[in-house]
Amino acid sequence: MTTVDSKGRIVLPQEVRERLGITPGTEVEIHDEDGKAVVEPEKNPEQIIDRMEQLVAETASGQREGTAVDDTMDPIARKHRDAVRRGAEKNGDE
Repeated sequence: MTTVDSKGRIVLPQEVRERLGITPGTEVEIHDEDGKAVVEPEKNPEQIIDRMEQLVAETASGQREGTAVDDTMDPIARKHRDAVRRGAEKNGDE
C-alpha cells in the first residue's frame, strides 16, 4: 500500500512503473475516473519536449532573436528534457 505524503506525493510501486514504462522524467497525466485516480504516462514524449522548449523560449528573459533554446534553457528544464528523451529512447527500444 502506498501512502500520500504531506505534499500530496505518492510513490508508484516499481512493478507498476515498469509495466507502464514510467521512468524518471516521464510526464504523466492524472485524472479522476469513476472516483479513482488514474495515472497515465504521456503518450508522445516529443510533444512534451516541444511544449517545454516553447515555454522556455517564451519565458526566457533577454533572449535574442536567433538564439538556440539550449543556450537559454534553465539547467533544471534541460535536465528534465534529457530525462524525458532517455525514457522515450528506452521505451522505443523495446
